[in-house]
Amino acid sequence: MEIFFLELKDLSPKEILELLDKKKLNSSSKKGEIWEITNEIKPIDLFCYLSAKYGDPNGILTILKNDDSDNLIHWDWMLDSPKGLVHIQGHNFRTEIHVSGEVIESGLNKFDFISQIKADFKNYGQGISITKKSLEKWTEFINPYYRIKSTIEQSFIKLNELNLNLEQDRIDLKITQNQLEFEEVKERWTQTLQKYDFAVGQVFGLRAMLPVMAESFVNFLLFILARPEIKSNDRLYQTTLRQPIDIRVQSLHLNCNGFSSSVDYTTEECKKFHTLMNERNDLLHGNVNINKQAFGNVYFDKKMPIFDEYEDFWEKSIGVSIRTMNIESIHGEYEVVKNFISYILSKLNENIKEQIEHLLETSRLGFNEETKRVGILFSPYLVDMRGFTK
Repeated sequence: MEIFFLELKDLSPKEILELLDKKKLNSSSKKGEIWEITNEIKPIDLFCYLSAKYGDPNGILTILKNDDSDNLIHWDWMLDSPKGLVHIQGHNFRTEIHVSGEVIESGLNKFDFISQIKADFKNYGQGISITKKSLEKWTEFINPYYRIKSTIEQSFIKLNELNLNLEQDRIDLKITQNQLEFEEVKERWTQTLQKYDFAVGQVFGLRAMLPVMAESFVNFLLFILARPEIKSNDRLYQTTLRQPIDIRVQSLHLNCNGFSSSVDYTTEECKKFHTLMNERNDLLHGNVNINKQAFGNVYFDKKMPIFDEYEDFWEKSIGVSIRTMNIESIHGEYEVVKNFISYILSKLNENIKEQIEHLLETSRLGFNEETKRVGILFSPYLVDMRGFTK
């Protein structure tokens, strides 16, 4: 029994159909099992081993599956033995080995399968190597543009859920202050302050991320569309990425394929984006800018303050945060970024534009190092299923 899984025989499509028909007729056949393994044998190693030993996958599921990567089961071998069929299937999250009741009764288990197959690798080393070299290797990676865009969208959802209404909130607090007891007034002010503190934090994050979203879009175009002579020269490519953002944008038609015309940086879309970038730099670097950060004047006679004008409690607390962070303008800044991206996309050839838009809306992409190609490898949905035996 120590070599049972090494003596399995491959089957022709006709033999597979005959065996399946025989199994249907013999309804009293003994109950089988499904063994699951993950990385006890890596799927790539098992696939190459089975290919080297038996040729291309011969299973009925391989024959019937869609000719793309969006399948529950990607490959399978149906192999025969004196004790019945052994069906090996490659799923999204595991390998399944379906075995007959006779195999179970003989005392064999999945650990026998693992140890016997692994021990047999050495006998098919050359074939395994040839098979692996014949496969296209793709590296999956997270689309940075999509991740930033998704984070921004979630932040706007959280901000909108606060239902900020500056005038109404101010009026409500003034009414509260005049009509309720001290402890109730204190509680209302505390709740409102916390709400606006949270809003300020959301806006701070958004104001920092919005220009990054636009810049990641530009870098994404360079990664996908850069001319071969730039892509193939890492020093040249890195130098292109390190250029100031305005130079990167204005040079896109020179450094990338797919542009029907150059980018005019004097357009409103680009000028507003450039202003946004400069303001972001002040924010992130903590630059002191009195004109932007000022919120009032006060005079002193020695240590005695004389206010330029009186402000109420709202203006001295929540109002300061609102004015210095400019909460009300954040939605307009998002429009600036979206308009900038739309303008750049309008400069692409129509067929290239459609492909880029599709890639931008995909969170997980694949990269082929050998060909420098980027592709969408899988459906955005993770799906799994488990079979049963009877």
